[in-house]
Amino acid sequence: MGTNVVDNKRIAKNTIILYIRTLFVMFVSLFTSRIILEELGVENYGISNVVGGLVGMFSVISASLTSASSRFITFEIGRGDKGALRKTFSTSIIIQASLAIIVFVVCELIGTWFLETQMQIPQGRMYAAKWVLQFSIISFCIGLITIPFGACIIAHERMSIYAYLSIFNSLMNLAICYLLTISPIDRLIFYSILGFLVNQTTTIINIVYCKRNFDESRGKITFDKEIFKKMVGFSGWSFYNNTTYILNNQGINMLINIFFGVAVNAARGIATQVENAVHQFVNNFTIAINPQITKSYASGDLESMHQLVCRGAKFSYFIMLIMALPIIIEAEQILNIWLINVPQYTIIFTQLALVMGMCDCIGSSGYTACIATGNLKRYSIIITSIGIMEFPIAWLFFAMGALPEYAYYTYIAVKITVLIVRMFLLESMVGLKVSMYSREVFVPIILTTTVAIIIPTLLSNYMEQTILRLFAVAAVSIISVSLCALYIGMTKNERCVIISKAKNLTLKFKHRIKP
Repeated sequence: MGTNVVDNKRIAKNTIILYIRTLFVMFVSLFTSRIILEELGVENYGISNVVGGLVGMFSVISASLTSASSRFITFEIGRGDKGALRKTFSTSIIIQASLAIIVFVVCELIGTWFLETQMQIPQGRMYAAKWVLQFSIISFCIGLITIPFGACIIAHERMSIYAYLSIFNSLMNLAICYLLTISPIDRLIFYSILGFLVNQTTTIINIVYCKRNFDESRGKITFDKEIFKKMVGFSGWSFYNNTTYILNNQGINMLINIFFGVAVNAARGIATQVENAVHQFVNNFTIAINPQITKSYASGDLESMHQLVCRGAKFSYFIMLIMALPIIIEAEQILNIWLINVPQYTIIFTQLALVMGMCDCIGSSGYTACIATGNLKRYSIIITSIGIMEFPIAWLFFAMGALPEYAYYTYIAVKITVLIVRMFLLESMVGLKVSMYSREVFVPIILTTTVAIIIPTLLSNYMEQTILRLFAVAAVSIISVSLCALYIGMTKNERCVIISKAKNLTLKFKHRIKP
């Protein structure tokens, strides 16, 4: 059996495992977020979101290290060098632990100062906000140290344990919802304590699994100077690149707090949660395909890598569109059913967050291809210089009296620009022709979207707003996007494979239920 066939089957298997996990996690997440909002109230929910986001601004460091650990561990697995793999893992542990200490000190000093002097916290809630900050800092620093363990699970493509950990986390969040209703102390403080305990339990399970299953995670911790130099050099440019993401997310969260207050932070938190829930369906696919992109590059198989990048971008978008379109069209009705009290701006935030997510998902496989090369200097300078403009532009808009949704409008425009520029960088870095990427990715995406949205939009405009319309729009949206993706967005070979897989699954299902 050919290597590509085996890899494709692995991708398909891992994707299915992750989808099962996502369906469960998504429904639990949507249920628990409603209960948590109700139990905490809009103000406390907003405080939790914005104070947690304050520490999240330092995740530019963890994001850089995650990229470095993931890339170098996956690369060594692709090369098959177990000795280098063990040294890489061990060195990354030392790097993370050292940075965790530095980050703890910096977060305590800067985070506390910013919370007390710059943020809009409702009167009487500063004490609780400080508790949220402390638990967020500790969780973040522990998470820094354990990054290599998570990178090992992804690099080895053990998606089942990844799925089990997510399901466990969701079950614990259900328990948190119940415990909040009988909280013996301040609910925001109690929520922070419980969240911290759940995160650390998951972390311990993660470490134990790696120790038992992966040789590189066992034994004496050693330091390799050459690997250290390579990882730090890679992380430096990755840090520069990831600064854009953090500034455009947590930074904007801080701006919204300063200009509009915690109630609008709550609206943004809800919109982000919806976008993250939908985006999980795309993440499942990219998590499964990204290690194959890196391994293809490590083995020198650029042709397979190019195909994976294009299909990854295109299929990620189609998956996102299937999930996002009915929510965008029927956001008002869905949010009114889901939440008891819908904070102001939640509807427009949710719609724009989903559009933003659709732009984001296209670039994931291309970004993986670029970082697989290990040469991020030129990429980071160009992409970051464009992407970082969203924060100052949004700040300017807010200072001029613009509504908070203008942050999303700006981000979407900047993200589209980044997608176009990245297309040219892919050609110079990994040899993926602009003409091929345009033909295989952008053209199918534009055509599919243009045709797919027509009928669901007409249906929503001409039907009265009822539950019947909600279900009708959802069903028609899914069918419309699926058919358009199949017959407009896919090549003949891709279509044949999808139809063949669907027939095989149908036959297996019929065979199992046959008496």
